[in-house]
Amino acid sequence: MIHSLKIEQRWFDRIMDGTKTAELRLNDRDFQAGDTLNLTAPDGRFVEVDITHVLNEVDGLYSDYAILSFLPVGARYL
Repeated sequence: MIHSLKIEQRWFDRIMDGTKTAELRLNDRDFQAGDTLNLTAPDGRFVEVDITHVLNEVDGLYSDYAILSFLPVGARYL
């Protein structure tokens, strides 16, 4: 499944430079490993990433949130 989401510029830039490989999100879309995220920054750039792991239902994490680990698959301008 493909999920299109907005992301703040500062976090997008960290994904692009390889220092950010996970995202904390409200799990309102039933995210699964193997899903693709299309993350769009305010400047119009976007990156596609593949979810490799979904962490939820752990102590200290609200039950309706998940941490999504991912690997970028490409970046381009809209």
